[in-house]
Amino acid sequence: MQAADWDARYAAQQQWSGGPNALVAELLADLAPGDAVDLAAGEGRHALWLAGRGWRVTAVDFSATGLARGRARPGADRVTWVTADVRAWDAAAGSLDLVLVAYLHLPEPETTDLLCRAVGWLRTGGHLLVLGHDADNVAHGVGGPQDPAILYSVARLAPVAGLLEVDRLEQVRRESPAGTALDTLLWGRRSGRPVVPRR
Repeated sequence: MQAADWDARYAAQQQWSGGPNALVAELLADLAPGDAVDLAAGEGRHALWLAGRGWRVTAVDFSATGLARGRARPGADRVTWVTADVRAWDAAAGSLDLVLVAYLHLPEPETTDLLCRAVGWLRTGGHLLVLGHDADNVAHGVGGPQDPAILYSVARLAPVAGLLEVDRLEQVRRESPAGTALDTLLWGRRSGRPVVPRR
């Protein structure tokens, strides 16, 4: 989907709940606040939640309408809102403590290229959290995009995981009113070794 398509969706109605995804909240709840970016932030639910916990957050999305919804919510002044395509947006090397990528779905090689760049933005010990619809969800879960080419899997995220000290890389189940959905989770930390860019 293009930015105009998402603008239309956000203009029609709020797309998600105001609170964070339960697994995102569970994993990030005990982290000490620092500098973070929420890539493909949409309406900013995760960025706002992080900011409320003391994080200095930049929310990046190509939908100006989605970000406008976020800016209209309480606490929005604690978030830096950036309208940009995440594939072109960049951060300084070693400048972040957290990169959050929740339900961003791009074709290969764009996903891997972006996530490998994101590892380079992290300080030593900084965390990368990637969560998105798993390819198995098309046949065995509910909701989400139906194009396997843009969905995640453990194997698809393996090149990114290879740049991290990995705490979790697995398929996870998510309960929704419509039934059980299958997601892929990558949760890891940047070690002190250099990040070698993909060629």
